[in-house]
Amino acid sequence: MEKKQPKSRRKVEMGKMNSEEDRLASFSKRKSGIYKKASELSTLCSAEVGIVIFSPNGKPFSLSHPCIETITNKLLSENHTPCDANENLLEAYRRVKHTEIHQNYKEACKQMKAAKEQEKQIKRKSMDRSKGWWEEPVTELDIDGVRRRADLIQRLHENVQLQINKIQAVASSSTLPSNTQAVGHGH
Repeated sequence: MEKKQPKSRRKVEMGKMNSEEDRLASFSKRKSGIYKKASELSTLCSAEVGIVIFSPNGKPFSLSHPCIETITNKLLSENHTPCDANENLLEAYRRVKHTEIHQNYKEACKQMKAAKEQEKQIKRKSMDRSKGWWEEPVTELDIDGVRRRADLIQRLHENVQLQINKIQAVASSSTLPSNTQAVGHGH
């Protein structure tokens, strides 16, 4: 028993198609397939490719790499002259990249200037500082600065509390009588 193949994968008998609609549809699909294969050949093998196709209605289609002028010149005269379109494309790409690099440079300079200014302000504050950081007003800080200050104060509080507990533990262990009676409960 012979299996039926889907219509898209069925072997097509070679010969002119009778229906104009079928001819145009087949032309469009096969043209795309040829373009795809030519593009792959160019990309994978660094081949120079030139294809010119005329539709059943006489409309020309072409695909080429690097450009059709280079391909035809090479074919007709064996003179390989680079295509102006490619040179223009490369020049445009170079200009875009140059502009992008220049903008990145300007942005980096601006960030560097801001960082240096911030460093100067920090140095001035540390030189002028006669009181601890915990005594400085928070009104000059942004939201991140206020949050950092709150975290520092919280850590300071925890460290102070730990030190108080250690001191109390040492003090209470040295003042406890040896018979383990409670001291200071009003007895």
